Amino acid sequence: MVDATDGLEAMRAAIGRCRVCRDEPLRGTGHQLPHEPRPVAVISTKARILIAGQAPGLKVHESGIPFNDASGDRLREWLQVDRDTFYDRDRFAIVPMGFCFPGYDAKGSDLPPRRECAPLWRLPVLAAMPQIELVLVIGQYAQAWHLRNERRGSVTETVLMWREILFANRSPAILPLPHPSWRNSGWIRRNPWFEEELLPVLRTRVTMLSA
Repeated sequence: MVDATDGLEAMRAAIGRCRVCRDEPLRGTGHQLPHEPRPVAVISTKARILIAGQAPGLKVHESGIPFNDASGDRLREWLQVDRDTFYDRDRFAIVPMGFCFPGYDAKGSDLPPRRECAPLWRLPVLAAMPQIELVLVIGQYAQAWHLRNERRGSVTETVLMWREILFANRSPAILPLPHPSWRNSGWIRRNPWFEEELLPVLRTRVTMLSA
């Protein structure tokens, strides 16, 4: 691992080489990542917006491009940005809680982000990007890490507190979001305030900070 003083290029290279979840799993032998790691993260010296998600899915693992899937399409719709803007690392940094696809559980759902990743990488990567002004924390794992005791008992309860969280006196600002998975379409229908009240504020911030 490297720290912020080594520079972003060195950090990108170190992240790309990381194999801790396969070679030194926290839970010991038998709990290794079941496939070759392919860390996916976008760190930046200029982006003012950080997208903090969960972990890559299989399609992202195969392509090496973050949010290169249906969830990414919905997230870009929320942000009202096109693919070129979204993947411009001078505008957006994308750093999930786990850099590698964690595999599937017995029901075929993505496993949680690997436990090895955030303790090893989160603080050094954030320290390397002091210019970040807004962190979009997507889903329970990112919200747990970035919001700590401010997080409520569920993602819904946490996102409902978005005004209090966003306008708190802190830098960078934080805005909690649900996961943009299409499995959450029902959640969006049941919570119309998300599209009516939160998304306009999100889009205004994104326009201002990604110009």
